[in-house]
Amino acid sequence: MSRQRRPLRPRGSLHYDKKALSLDKLVDQLEERGLMIPDRDRASRYLRHIGYFRLSPYTIPFQHGQPDHLFRDGTNFDDVLDLYVFDRALRLLVMDALERVEVAIRAALSDHMSTKYDDPHWYVNPVHFTSGSKHRGLLQIVQTASDDKLEGEPESVGVVQAPGGEALPSGDRAVAHRSALEHYLLTYATPELPPSWLVVESLTIGQLNNTIKNLKLRADRTAVAASIGLTEPVLVSWMRTFVRARNICAHHGRLWNVGLGVYPAVPNSRGISWLKGDNALPARSEKRLYPVLLALQSVLDVVSPRSAWAQRLYDLVSTRPPMNLASMGIPKNWADDDFWSEHITR
Repeated sequence: MSRQRRPLRPRGSLHYDKKALSLDKLVDQLEERGLMIPDRDRASRYLRHIGYFRLSPYTIPFQHGQPDHLFRDGTNFDDVLDLYVFDRALRLLVMDALERVEVAIRAALSDHMSTKYDDPHWYVNPVHFTSGSKHRGLLQIVQTASDDKLEGEPESVGVVQAPGGEALPSGDRAVAHRSALEHYLLTYATPELPPSWLVVESLTIGQLNNTIKNLKLRADRTAVAASIGLTEPVLVSWMRTFVRARNICAHHGRLWNVGLGVYPAVPNSRGISWLKGDNALPARSEKRLYPVLLALQSVLDVVSPRSAWAQRLYDLVSTRPPMNLASMGIPKNWADDDFWSEHITR
């Protein structure tokens, strides 16, 4: 059955007639709006390499608002740049946690399904999936990746020599191996497609999410969720959020105050690591980044319990002004809750 698409929302009625401006004109525009720019050449250099479009959202917290976009008195170019640099550091930190969580989910899916059904190629069998069309889409993704690999140039293999060409001692040789996919395709004729532990590593996080949601048996989704300390409904909810957050981070988008559109469900199971204080997640925080940070740390408590991620998060945000914390939905004294404090040294 084909997916029903929502009707398109009506387009706007205006004509876009904004002209492209040179770097000098862009700096002029910022100054005309009241931004203090002590070094025009320096500002122009940042605009050249960051882009005005990417940097402009970081000016909004320092402005009075539309329609004139005038800056508040005393706002300096470095105030805007500092917020941009903070957001970049936040993205890298969130991406670090997402990597660990994503890798754990990939391993959980392949390990459970392969061992439960005693079949490394379980994903080929449509009996495991609810939607036949989505399953065929998964197989097409794997087939295309395999075909592209065989059509491409052979990957180089061999031993890296020391400078000068002499052979390195056997223990010091850096061997360049083929990728796992190329090795499988050039070694085995059947089965045609590679085993699941290779496949799950090649899926995007969105494709991984779709594969898990398409599993026919809830018991299988439950087993995957349990391996990272979650229940099945929480895994389904949190994966949607993780997909969205990872896409923002991977494309270097604005994170600290962005509207994600999908947010992690608050768990009602005591078996899931979550806030331990008497106060629940504040309502004003539910549609912000804070519950995403909570969800990431919750999974890290299971898959990487000795991680210093919470400490690094505290070190990053503890020096930020209240404006930044409010935009992320981080409540005052957030680090006092045992959920965080057991990982944080002040």
